[in-house]
Amino acid sequence: MSRKILLTNDDGVYSAGIRAAYRSVADLGDVTVSAPIMQQSGVGRSISIFEPLRVTTTRIDGVEVNAVGGTPTDSVIIGMFTIMKEKPDLILSGFNIGENISTDTITTSGTIGAALEGASYGIPAIAASVQVKEEGDKFDDHRDYQHDFEVGIKVVNRIARKIIKHGLPQNVDLLNVNLPYHVEEDTEIEITRLSRKLFRTDVEERHDPRGRPYYWIAGDLINEDEEGTDVDALVSKGHISVTPISLDATSPIGFSEIEHLL
Repeated sequence: MSRKILLTNDDGVYSAGIRAAYRSVADLGDVTVSAPIMQQSGVGRSISIFEPLRVTTTRIDGVEVNAVGGTPTDSVIIGMFTIMKEKPDLILSGFNIGENISTDTITTSGTIGAALEGASYGIPAIAASVQVKEEGDKFDDHRDYQHDFEVGIKVVNRIARKIIKHGLPQNVDLLNVNLPYHVEEDTEIEITRLSRKLFRTDVEERHDPRGRPYYWIAGDLINEDEEGTDVDALVSKGHISVTPISLDATSPIGFSEIEHLL
């Protein structure tokens, strides 16, 4: 029986990253592509509940794709319930142009949000991202983005193949895979935990021609963290980072520890 794979992203259906992601799983089963029609970075797991969604079917590099006029999460829902009409055996979200590491991105990344949406139905999920050389590259038009995805394709293919065969361990809903910009066949792979922060958040106040203030949320990247974190592995060492993620965000404390607060 052929396996069913749902492929999505947050950079848009025309991104070079999703074309590379397709190549990483094309030999593993029947791949359905359902992704936003345009750039949706930073929308997290948001869902469109106040407007209808439209889907345009087209072909990119000979592959049929479904361009969804909504968020990455919308694309997963439409992909499963309207296009495939069944639960896939695996969801792959990526390749995102730009790393998705730390707790800063786990809740804001549309790439991870889409993967988590699939995982909420009990479907094993992978979110795959590649580090960028310049921060501005994250926000460009990615349809012609130039990057050597070959090692990433092999890494994701190997992981996806084993997940399809064996599933994910108990209490793991998603593997968050991040590849350094410069990656080789022998680049070390580290199993990591999430760093607390990736950005030193800042807010820039500016003024329009009428003197009224407006604001840009900005900030610098944090380039160092403790051993074993995804920031340390990817940014400091240039390793491939694989972080197991659980949907259950309940704090693993004994509940008696907070009774005094109630």
